[in-house]
Amino acid sequence: MNPFVFNTTKSVVFENGAAVLIAALAGGLLGKACLLITDPGLRKLGLCDPCIDALEKAGHQVTVFDDVEADPSRETLMRAVEAGRSAGATGVIGFGGGSSQDVAKLVALLLGSDEDLDAAWGVGQAKGPRLPLVLVPTTAGTGSEVTPVSIITVGAEEKRGVSSPVILPDMAILDASLTAGLPASITAATGVDAMVHAIESYASVNANNNPVSKLLAREALRLLGANIETVVADGSNLEARGAMLLGSMLAGQAFANAPVAAVHALAYPIGGTFHIPHGLSNALVLPHVLRFNAPQAGSVYAEIAADAFPDLAEVEGGQARTAAFVDALTDLSKRIGLPPRLRDVDIPRSAIPKMAEDAMVQARLLVNNPREVTQADAQAIYEAAW
Repeated sequence: MNPFVFNTTKSVVFENGAAVLIAALAGGLLGKACLLITDPGLRKLGLCDPCIDALEKAGHQVTVFDDVEADPSRETLMRAVEAGRSAGATGVIGFGGGSSQDVAKLVALLLGSDEDLDAAWGVGQAKGPRLPLVLVPTTAGTGSEVTPVSIITVGAEEKRGVSSPVILPDMAILDASLTAGLPASITAATGVDAMVHAIESYASVNANNNPVSKLLAREALRLLGANIETVVADGSNLEARGAMLLGSMLAGQAFANAPVAAVHALAYPIGGTFHIPHGLSNALVLPHVLRFNAPQAGSVYAEIAADAFPDLAEVEGGQARTAAFVDALTDLSKRIGLPPRLRDVDIPRSAIPKMAEDAMVQARLLVNNPREVTQADAQAIYEAAW
């Protein structure tokens, strides 16, 4: 067995209503001056108000930074850092989807260490220390609450990442009731995003791919595949919402240690250039990347096909089961209302060569893919998706 390292969040709390217990769960960790980072939509909905109230009643000062946008920019990140610095923050809370959590991770790092952000980009470059950090996800998709990764948009389109165990949070609070109000379209896209994390992690050729990640990926697929259509149809089903939130976290733990690959690399130019939500960007290229990978990874995909879609256990032969798996994922996206093709989200065919060029910048992801991807390959995959 190959050597490996498995890192994850120190403490995970899974309980409906746990967010309002944050003062009891994490107040001593966060200290007296808390910076809560969220987005304007959640702030307007009042979703984080019970959490803020609980902290203030326990004697904490809470400063709220609620300007995080989808695909958060470097400028937004630095404004959040300044808000925390002005407030004398002793701890950071990321409340929301992956964007708010990603910003919170780097705010905690930059406030805790005065580290140069430009020196932290890449894998293992962030040194820390950081401020205490608690993440509270409100979507079941990114798994950001258990990953050592933060993605920030730099300039007009480029996405850069910091990947370091230093930015793993001290605590993740999984409260399914926070996800109950998500629109069906966001529920669908984030759910597929989590499935992509599990699939790519399981098939990753990264040297750190390991038995723990593989077990987590398979359980994630079982939970996600069994519940995604339920939560899209009935967002108030807290049992199914909890299963999705847990599946998302398990997939996050898996890919945090056995990193994702070409699906994400090709999704980033879609999100960065055309501002398509990340989960939907993944869904648009997923079947086409899997078909491209099948000559090298077909047997691997065949192993996990029935985890997501139990009926596929009856399909005999690795090649046939892999083909059925890709078809099942395509059909799933259609059933839960996701647009199937790039043209359906107003991406012009003329943009494909530039997207293929931009995808090649994601070398840290492409090296994990089961099959080498050239720029010509990326262009062909986008053409198939168009």
